[in-house]
Amino acid sequence: MSEQITPSKGRDEAAREGAPARGFRPRDTPRARAEAELVDELQRLTVESERVAHAFAGRHGLHPTDLQALLEVMRSEVAGEPLTAGELAVSLGITTGAVTGVVDRLERHGHLRRDRGGSDRRKVFLRYAEPGMAVARDFFGPLGRRSDEVMRGYGDEELVLVRRFLAQMADALAAHHDELRSPRA
Repeated sequence: MSEQITPSKGRDEAAREGAPARGFRPRDTPRARAEAELVDELQRLTVESERVAHAFAGRHGLHPTDLQALLEVMRSEVAGEPLTAGELAVSLGITTGAVTGVVDRLERHGHLRRDRGGSDRRKVFLRYAEPGMAVARDFFGPLGRRSDEVMRGYGDEELVLVRRFLAQMADALAAHHDELRSPRA
């Protein structure tokens, strides 16, 4: 059984000894501690990622949603499935009117361009623009080098395992988010 936090024992001290803080994961077995520490690190990764995203947005006069939009457009384009503005709105969970503002702002700053490519000329696809790519390379290049350095410390099988774990955690978060967005029954 896990140790309780008492008035004489502070939350930080209890956490160091493995006792759960109210509302957080228990840490009373080696497995529970490992799981709680993974969640802690995922939360820390999320916070640091958000800080970098906000720094990029602030430095380039963009709204924080703009970076999410850029990442979605880039990911889709790399996968060979460019997005329309409507698809981007659904992906970001915002209205089509709001996505128009995002796309207009990104286009004005040189990050995106609209393209009527493909067989259906009525469809307008969003493409990552070269000026935006150059800005992103300059800003995120040092982070890419740091990430490469971290990954060099892992073997091929370890990287496959970490990728699988992160993908499944991202899927769990996406499923939870989808539930939060759906109307309650």
